[in-house]
Amino acid sequence: MSREVVYTGRRIKVAIDTQTSPDGQTIRRDMILHPGAVVILPILDREHVVLLRNHRFVIDETLWEVPAGTREPDEPLEECARRELLEETGYQAARWRSLGFLYASPGVLDEKLHLFVAEELTPGPASPEPDEQLEPVTVRLDDAIRMCLSGEIKDAKTVTSLLLWERMTRMG
Repeated sequence: MSREVVYTGRRIKVAIDTQTSPDGQTIRRDMILHPGAVVILPILDREHVVLLRNHRFVIDETLWEVPAGTREPDEPLEECARRELLEETGYQAARWRSLGFLYASPGVLDEKLHLFVAEELTPGPASPEPDEQLEPVTVRLDDAIRMCLSGEIKDAKTVTSLLLWERMTRMG
């Protein structure tokens, strides 16, 4: 197998892998290489979560999302999660739990999304990056679940985080 990086951007690389199949055919795969990210579900209290209204320029749409962000090189996961929660919402959390990880789109992208729950929140000022258009909004957990099931929340990491949390808390 050989890999050729054909583009290096600020956060991603685009590569072409070339392999030989067992029957001798050459197979080329386009892929996006990503350093990984954290996803944070901020739990305000038993009945409320903090979501973001986040304008996504790639699709030119404003989505409901949980806070998330790309890891810096060699940055510990929880440190990245703390940094992103503070930047995007202004909240700091006294308690953190991991919900595991998922792959966003493993057919073309190697990004690993590490899911966290942030609890015992203390508010403060948000400081989003200059290219981010974020609005933190307190939402009833029941409403957020309804929004997932109705398709109003379209972001996969947000749907996954909310439904995992709702299932975990219901099961005890």
